[in-house]
Amino acid sequence: MKIFSLTGPSGTGKSYQAPGYMQENGIDMLIDDGLLIYQDVVEAGVSAKRQKTRVGAIKTALFTDDKHAEEVTKKIRELNPDSILIVGTSDRMTDVIAKRLGLPPVSERIHIEDITTPEERQKAEKSRDQQGKHVIPVPTVQLKRDFAGYFMNPEMLIRRAKDMTKDMTGRAQEAIKNPGALLHRYKENETAKTVVRPTYSYLGDFIIKDKVIKDIAKCVGNEIEGIHEVISIYENTEPDNLKMVVVLDLDRDARTWDTALNFQKKLTEAIENMTAFNVVSTDIEIRSLV
Repeated sequence: MKIFSLTGPSGTGKSYQAPGYMQENGIDMLIDDGLLIYQDVVEAGVSAKRQKTRVGAIKTALFTDDKHAEEVTKKIRELNPDSILIVGTSDRMTDVIAKRLGLPPVSERIHIEDITTPEERQKAEKSRDQQGKHVIPVPTVQLKRDFAGYFMNPEMLIRRAKDMTKDMTGRAQEAIKNPGALLHRYKENETAKTVVRPTYSYLGDFIIKDKVIKDIAKCVGNEIEGIHEVISIYENTEPDNLKMVVVLDLDRDARTWDTALNFQKKLTEAIENMTAFNVVSTDIEIRSLV
């Protein structure tokens, strides 16, 4: 088993560059910020970017917790890769990680300066320092449950759709009408990377108010034939465990079951795509036929 390392100062684009470097050099597996990633899938580990403090993030990235290290070590033995790339802020850090996981010593070292330009590193540092953005080198779908509510992708998802109308109302309406198509267009332009803003970011907590969920529900209701009015919505606003109960009035001639089912599906898709919350349940109650 051959061990590679990719090192450089924090915020210089290591996680962004890692997948491309692995593909070019035929490297099988990636260890980055506490995660074990194989073929764009998180196979084991805990993301350092999920920790609430910077110190906690560093400990996670170094696999200081025995249970964490054992889980990743066991999965490495099970998958038995020919090569692994370890990402860290220094050669010493990657050496510590290799030792903690019982891996052979690093045999080939790459520094971020070797594969990026000063302009690329400057851009990455600006993104980290001013916007609190961090990259995790796997597709968003792999991280949804662990990072619910902390993705920066929904904003990008809306902004990057070139054929959407310029005003915010038009963008939101298209996301509600056809979130699947919008997500497909986004994926066509993105590689296997996810942008998140960790909870320890200096920018503070990420909060979506109750009113946002209610407004999305009303917008979805306005787009579906047969719904007379969205009366109320009750939710717990937990990013990783969102549960909703929506009360509706329907038109008297509406197909009750089909209309409610359509609303349930569209509302769930709209909230997940626009907020990155993980919707666990959407219960629909019909109050009356108007």
